[in-house]
Amino acid sequence: MMSLPLDLSIVVPVFDEEQNLPVLHAELVAALESGGWTWEVLYVDDHSRDQSRARLLELWRSDRRVRVVCFRARAGQTAALAAGFTQSRGRVVVTLDGDLQNDPRDIPALLRRLDEGYDIVAGWRCERHDGVLLRTLPSKLANRLIAWITGVAIHDTGCTLKAFRRQLVEQLPIYAEQHRFLPAMSAGSGARVGEVVVGHRARRFGRSKYGLARAWGVLADLLTVKMIASFSRSPLQYFLFLAAPFGAAALAVAYGGWSLGARGSTGGVEFGAMLGAFALCFMAWVYFFLLGLLAELVVKASDVHLAGRGRRILTTSPHE
Repeated sequence: MMSLPLDLSIVVPVFDEEQNLPVLHAELVAALESGGWTWEVLYVDDHSRDQSRARLLELWRSDRRVRVVCFRARAGQTAALAAGFTQSRGRVVVTLDGDLQNDPRDIPALLRRLDEGYDIVAGWRCERHDGVLLRTLPSKLANRLIAWITGVAIHDTGCTLKAFRRQLVEQLPIYAEQHRFLPAMSAGSGARVGEVVVGHRARRFGRSKYGLARAWGVLADLLTVKMIASFSRSPLQYFLFLAAPFGAAALAVAYGGWSLGARGSTGGVEFGAMLGAFALCFMAWVYFFLLGLLAELVVKASDVHLAGRGRRILTTSPHE
């Protein structure tokens, strides 16, 4: 293994793709060897049930640029990409699917776009070669929903073919099924997001692992990403939202206590209970308000700390 940093790391999540792997690797070699880059390809086997692992080990033995990561249990595409990010050594990390539907010949176009000053470049499959009702139409609807909620105008968030600067990858902890939201998550941290039209090919071997059943998981992850992104920008608003019911309850109890006092009932059990309820509601309101102020202070201090560091590293050329 080479200890020096490489120009490119290609991360390919794999699940039951034994027939596709030899063809994909040959296409990757043809697309990358003419570019003059130093590169590696990391195949992450997500506990395949066929002979994918055996094919990967054959590639590893025949090509020193191949590295293989094997999971002991099924973990999903996001976990596979995260493992590839962690193990990669390239200044630029490129991700693509292992089913041959992404074309490795589009990788140079992503890198040229990255050289224009972007921090992440996403592929856009204008012409899809999937089923219209089960894949293409739901994907278009999901892309519009994601763009509307996140505010990041990416046409094809589901396309795995993307290029990232290394420093950006190191700052993006991902989990669940959030790999499709990486552009939105990156933009929320100040990264510049670009797009490139890429090809999309019909599946030659095997069958698709995606379906409508994943829609609910995508929606839940979308809401999570939106909440995290919004909270990180202005946490005080969320804590004030949590504090609002307690503030309203405190006002209501205070009004009730004032009404009792106006009638001269200031010594009964009823008035004492209201006084205790007011104290509890008011203390809860103060608690959430102070938590919001503390969170706001932490976020602003973190932004100041990362501003100079992020401003410098996110403008580094992938070949510097």
